[in-house]
Amino acid sequence: MTGHLYGVGVGPGDPELITLKAARLIKNADVIAYHSGTAGRSIARTIASSLISEDAIEELLIYPVTTGPTDHPLGYYGAVNDFYDESAERLSKHLNAGRDVVVLAEGDPLFYSSYMYLHDRLSPRFPSEIVPGVTSLTAAATALKTPLARHEDILAVLPGTLPVPELARRLADADAAAIMKLGRTFAGVREALRQSGRLGDALYVERATTGDQRILPVADVDPVSVPYFSMIVVPGQDRRLAAADRSPAAQRHLPSDGVDDPRLFVVGLGPGSDDWTTPEVSQVLAEVDHLVGYGPYLNRLPARPNQQRHASGNTVELERARYALDLALAGERVAVVSGGDAGIFGMASAVFEAAEDDRYTSVKITVLPGVTAAQAVAARAGAPLGGDYAVVSLSDRLKPWSVIEKRLRAIADADLVLAIYNPASRTRREQVVQARGLLLQLRQPDTPVVVGRNVGRDAENLTITTLQALDPDSIDMSCLLIIGSSQTRRSHGSVVWTSRSQTAESINDGASHTDETPQNPQRATPAQP
Repeated sequence: MTGHLYGVGVGPGDPELITLKAARLIKNADVIAYHSGTAGRSIARTIASSLISEDAIEELLIYPVTTGPTDHPLGYYGAVNDFYDESAERLSKHLNAGRDVVVLAEGDPLFYSSYMYLHDRLSPRFPSEIVPGVTSLTAAATALKTPLARHEDILAVLPGTLPVPELARRLADADAAAIMKLGRTFAGVREALRQSGRLGDALYVERATTGDQRILPVADVDPVSVPYFSMIVVPGQDRRLAAADRSPAAQRHLPSDGVDDPRLFVVGLGPGSDDWTTPEVSQVLAEVDHLVGYGPYLNRLPARPNQQRHASGNTVELERARYALDLALAGERVAVVSGGDAGIFGMASAVFEAAEDDRYTSVKITVLPGVTAAQAVAARAGAPLGGDYAVVSLSDRLKPWSVIEKRLRAIADADLVLAIYNPASRTRREQVVQARGLLLQLRQPDTPVVVGRNVGRDAENLTITTLQALDPDSIDMSCLLIIGSSQTRRSHGSVVWTSRSQTAESINDGASHTDETPQNPQRATPAQP
């Protein structure tokens, strides 16, 4: 019979926080294993020292490298991976001999713990059990006597090893946050807190629950003195109380001079690349105090000191608009953010709809234009929107399919180029199939089609195909489609453009042109009276 593997959490430092089950297993273990840095001192063993039997075999697992250099050909991760393999092999010999092995883990075995990597290697081969422990996160909150998060707050647990810009962005988005893995990363973490505007609220906890516990505002901490086993906590605020302060009843009691000219900006970021955000929009984004928008759009923006971000999902446009209007009414400088252009299937319409409520009469709403996805895809393809065109969203969330179908028929009958937004999603797959089938009844099968995916972003892809060859299964929400008219040409294989000149007769011609039938656009002769 083989022995059992136990991953046992011993808590954050105070031995009295070890659970009864953990204490029993430690006392009865045949083998006690624990990790340490290169100096060979194990905090986990120190916490559990009074429980370890004199008869127990102890296995000290010393990391070959922590922050220093290594000559391993695969660098730090290669050296550490080999270390876990070797450690697992050492413990497997005990398990194969029928000995129960308890691996001590500071805090909890599955929360940023070294035990996890042994578990990955050994649990498929041997019976295993995990005993949870009090985490450093809850210990830090207890030491601060401060709630971490309230109500619907989202708590972000972040490693201090993240790059400063990424850490700042995530801190700006979080309602509440805890930052672990400090030590040599502390200076960068403090800079990220400053950039995100959270430095003033951030608290530092060192060696929580031990006799050496230390608590300070992060701004007062000397970076040189920070050990790895410390944490920064940015507590959440009671959003329900804050919402009550912004409620219509509260607004009526604002001082008469509290808000002289409430103003709300609605801006478009462009379809992807920062280069497509206009200077006008960039200036406003740098000056406002609050950014309100769909989470992925806010993620594209750099964190700025003292600027708060309010992210929400993709189907709560009116709620998002009212929240932004309430902030503006309370005297805050606010920008509502859209991708592309805010006035084209964006947040501008939702803001104006919400602003019809009389309580928002004093809020001045300014919409700033942005590059929209149709423009970006058209530019990549050539000039498919060079003539008259129509824009349609295939989403039937806000209008019935019968309306969409009627509009598609009218566009096809008028021989307009068609730009299609929101062609398909995970749960909405049939609309693009039906649209293609309908258009094939009214247009030539070889009508040029441009499929732009993630245009302006890292995963950008542009496909030039035909209406007949278009594969609906390949289309999702990251795509925009441009379907040509009878005047749309395809030149040199990958350039698609639409002639600006058109006769009345050509509307019903239905002819499309490919590389095999090249034609030069001719200026139309004016019709004779």
